[in-house]
Amino acid sequence: MTATCQLTGAAPSFGKQVSHSHVRTSRRWDPNLQRKRYVVPSLGRTVTLTLSVRAIRLIDRIGIEAAVVRIRARGGKV
Repeated sequence: MTATCQLTGAAPSFGKQVSHSHVRTSRRWDPNLQRKRYVVPSLGRTVTLTLSVRAIRLIDRIGIEAAVVRIRARGGKV
């Protein structure tokens, strides 16, 4: 499973961790991804999506139907 949100496309970002002695080592920041099930009436079934918490809040605002349209517009599968 890739660490990418299906709705917003949030992916890990990369950078350096700097210690107290300023030794720099590589690290990555992962998005806060959760697996969430939704009932989609237009599809007549439930779908399980891998979403960031920000995307879950977005679905609460716009609704699952509009979110499915956005996911398909990005080229994602539902």
